[in-house]
Amino acid sequence: MRVAIVGAGVIGVTSALAVKNAFPSYDVKIFADAFSPDTTGDGSAGLWSPYLLGDTPIDNITRWASCTHQWFEQLWKAGLSSKTGVSLIPVTRVTSDCEDDINKQWTKLVYGFQKITDEKLQRLNEEHKSNYKQAWHFITYTAEPFLLLPWLMERFIALGGKVEKRNIKTLHELAEEGYDLIINCSGLGARELVADKTVTSIRGQVYRVKAPWAMHCFLVDDDSCNYIIPNVNNVVLGGTHQEDDFDCSVREEDSKSIYDGCCRMMPSLKACKIIRAWVGLRPGRPRVRLECETLSSPTGKEIKVIHNYGHGGSGVTLCWGCATDVVEMIRNLKVQELNSKL
Repeated sequence: MRVAIVGAGVIGVTSALAVKNAFPSYDVKIFADAFSPDTTGDGSAGLWSPYLLGDTPIDNITRWASCTHQWFEQLWKAGLSSKTGVSLIPVTRVTSDCEDDINKQWTKLVYGFQKITDEKLQRLNEEHKSNYKQAWHFITYTAEPFLLLPWLMERFIALGGKVEKRNIKTLHELAEEGYDLIINCSGLGARELVADKTVTSIRGQVYRVKAPWAMHCFLVDDDSCNYIIPNVNNVVLGGTHQEDDFDCSVREEDSKSIYDGCCRMMPSLKACKIIRAWVGLRPGRPRVRLECETLSSPTGKEIKVIHNYGHGGSGVTLCWGCATDVVEMIRNLKVQELNSKL
């Protein structure tokens, strides 16, 4: 069986590794026009937290996120943090929304989830000069793609996986080259690759700074979208979530909003050293697309495709859960083929 993976972001590489692990005899190859450290994921902080997933069913989000969280736990316990970028981190999440709309299902997956008392919330508002209505504490993982992606790729190649830097224009070209199965992890590229115009950009701008004293994550779940997420070697300050915005240039007004908002939460950041500003385009979609499809090429050849894209701001959060589903879909395809032959 020859399998082509289109896309080398965290969704594509985890899918490739999971498939090669499950089916060692398969010839699996990743095709992409950009590899780490030049993917969108490489600029992200890699915080495990479901985010920007549209109308994706809650049960699916929870199942994929739970599987990924357990995987991060295994990597962390195995002492692989320095290689994979997987770290445990305390988080404070706040909102100015009066309604308690936090998804109770995923809150059971993190460690020590608790709502902050009114007294502590008032103190937090005084410190941040804010008007938060609710706040929560919990502990979860970061898995920095800048470290995780090379580690995953190294394992994939060690198992016999192959890679090719190439811009795939259509899925048909891979079918004509003799691939039996194509796994489409093209992210934002699905707009052109499979003409899915429901996929759109959700622009994210961040700062990376040197602030080794910052060891606690703060998330403001409001329109301002400010956050402070410590990574292994630096700290990520954000951010933006601008839909239908394909501008990859750094905007001064966004930089100011990020810097001012984060310094308001943590005044000591005024002394930090700014490493760089960065912009990435998240692959937004009304819901994650993870499904099988049979297409016909112009020559009449049938193409088996598994689509795995549209993860919004949750590529890291859902990656291993979705990759596991891809493996199960392949097993089901094999069963169907055996049944048809019988």
